[in-house]
Amino acid sequence: MQLIPLEIEGKLRDKGLWPQSWAARAALYVLSIDLLAFALRLATSRWLPKVSTSLAGWVTFLTFLATVLYAVVGFRWLKKQLLWRLRNRLIVTYVFIGVIPVFLLVMISLITLYLLAGQFASFVVTSEINSHLHSMMASNHAITHQLANTLERGARLDEQSIDALRPRHREWSRRQICAWYGKSVACSGSSGAPAINEAAFPLKDGFQEIIRDHDSLYLRTASVVEGPQTLHVVSSEPLDKILMQNIAADLGEITLYEPVKGSTPSSGNRPSDTTVVVVNQNRQDLLIKEDGAVMGGGRQLEPAFTAGAIPAAANGLDHEITFGTPLLTVDWASNGKGQQLGALVRVQTRLSVLYARLFAALGDATKGVEYILLSIAIVFGIIELTALFIGARLTRSITFAVAQLYEATEHVNRAEFSHRIQVKSTDQLATLANSFNSMTTSLEKLLQEQKEKQRLENELVIAQEVQAQLFPKEIAQLESLEVHGFCRPARTVSGDYYDFLALNSDKMILAVGDVSGKGISAALLMATIHSAVRAYSIEGIPLLREPAVVGATAGSGMMLASDVKGAEISPAHLLGLLNNQLYESTPEAKYATLFLGMYDGASRRLIYANGGHLAPVLITKGGAVQPLTTSGTVVGLLENIEYPEASVQFHPDDLIVAYSDGVTEPENDYGEFGEERLIEMVRENRHLPLARITEIVVAAVEDWIGDKEQPDDITLVLARAR
Repeated sequence: MQLIPLEIEGKLRDKGLWPQSWAARAALYVLSIDLLAFALRLATSRWLPKVSTSLAGWVTFLTFLATVLYAVVGFRWLKKQLLWRLRNRLIVTYVFIGVIPVFLLVMISLITLYLLAGQFASFVVTSEINSHLHSMMASNHAITHQLANTLERGARLDEQSIDALRPRHREWSRRQICAWYGKSVACSGSSGAPAINEAAFPLKDGFQEIIRDHDSLYLRTASVVEGPQTLHVVSSEPLDKILMQNIAADLGEITLYEPVKGSTPSSGNRPSDTTVVVVNQNRQDLLIKEDGAVMGGGRQLEPAFTAGAIPAAANGLDHEITFGTPLLTVDWASNGKGQQLGALVRVQTRLSVLYARLFAALGDATKGVEYILLSIAIVFGIIELTALFIGARLTRSITFAVAQLYEATEHVNRAEFSHRIQVKSTDQLATLANSFNSMTTSLEKLLQEQKEKQRLENELVIAQEVQAQLFPKEIAQLESLEVHGFCRPARTVSGDYYDFLALNSDKMILAVGDVSGKGISAALLMATIHSAVRAYSIEGIPLLREPAVVGATAGSGMMLASDVKGAEISPAHLLGLLNNQLYESTPEAKYATLFLGMYDGASRRLIYANGGHLAPVLITKGGAVQPLTTSGTVVGLLENIEYPEASVQFHPDDLIVAYSDGVTEPENDYGEFGEERLIEMVRENRHLPLARITEIVVAAVEDWIGDKEQPDDITLVLARAR
């Protein structure tokens, strides 16, 4: 059933609004069901709330499905509209091949640069801390050995003995040194700071770590000297704002985040298993996550202090770099089995500061590095702009050539084959345009040739109709002779000739001929022979005033008395006259073969002459075969030729077969059709009507030729005495 009237459907199709694809039809159906479900939901919302609630889920699902389907349809429509033009396709291709990779490369480079800058800033902080630890370790090691020597000489371990070994550098004013020798313990420095307790784990010589002790962070080193009693010396310096201020002096702003007091740290986590995520970078609280879980079931970090300040921007491209790095600590009061994530350092600096630190060792050569990097950036920018310009020019040349081809095809579609594309380049597109121009030129010539061929075919049709009139339509059969003729041209018109001309009730002229060549020229020569034979036969052969050679012309000095009718017609004389006429009026290469015979019904005798034609065959009633042979050359090739005559006596049911080479010469894989096959076929069917014999012979020749083209005109003439 047609739900939508055909007129409305036609208008929608014309405007491109009728759904064609399965996605468009599915989207329309889903939207219809969705609207219906929505209407039912509104209708039942007041009276049947449960039904309305159940329909709400279906409405949501159908709305989502319709949205997806219409998104697919919209994308296809947009792609069709945008990508129909080759120019847009090339632009999209260039964007995906050239622009997007460059954009991604630039973005990856910027992200990588940011990450490397952040990592470098964090490396500067951690390396400064490690350098400070190494310095503390070297000093602590020296103090330990000096103290060990003092103790070996019998000195007591007390604060004064340690103070005597302390360096008098300013940085040592913040350091605390504690020593354990047997049961003796002594500490020096850092007044007001809690004394260092003995470690809850065995200390090894060369120990240097960031320690969490009494909820504070320290840089702590330890040296161990084995002797009668083991000497442990521990140096400790608080990791506080003063230390960070020195590190941040030439770097930027450093903020240290520590766990909120009272929160429980997680234990047993290795650094490789820890993931640090800075959730908030606007100097607010940060969360530390390990393997996707909040540390310690929700342990939160808070800013302990901030040292330094963010440097001023050197230029508009000198962006701020913010990056965080974890500090791994050892809990001094625990068993010291491993390191824990005890703090986070956030560094905020500028690219120019990091750049200056990175190339500080180069000194004045830094400018050279800057110039090299700037030159590389300029070169890459020029290459990209050049590629963009060349791509645009190439795109324009390609699309312009395609547009020209499209316009040219429109002209060709309107049969305007004279249109030519202007070619201004030498590339493959220009070759294509030249090929198109060559094609249109050939089409124009072919069209002219087709018109000429059509004109010639029309003329051939007319010539065929005229030639058909030349062949005898109604044959006046003699009382003692019946005749039948057949001719099938290999082309539109034929070069073969046959004619039956009754002179009176007892005499008839039989003519069978074959003109050299095919087509129009052969047909014209055939018409000339036809008219000449009829003219000479009906009007009579002119008598000569004095004896002369038959066929002599006025040019030979002999006089013709054309006003006097000859009494008896001679086939030989006719051939002589036709030979001279054709010789004078046709080119040298044009000639014809012609068999002429005059049958006299009173005597039942056939007088004949042959001008180079295939000899007819007489088949008697009993089946005997007698060729009607005479010597005579072709007609129209040589001048002043005499043709001999011969005669044959007819008996009732004797049959004469005259034919052209189109009957006997067709070939297939078994050879030629041949005269023997023709004669045998006629002899076997000689008792049948002449028309039926002709049909049998022609059908046999057609079967012999098969699917091949008919090579020559087929002409067959039969005459039977009765």
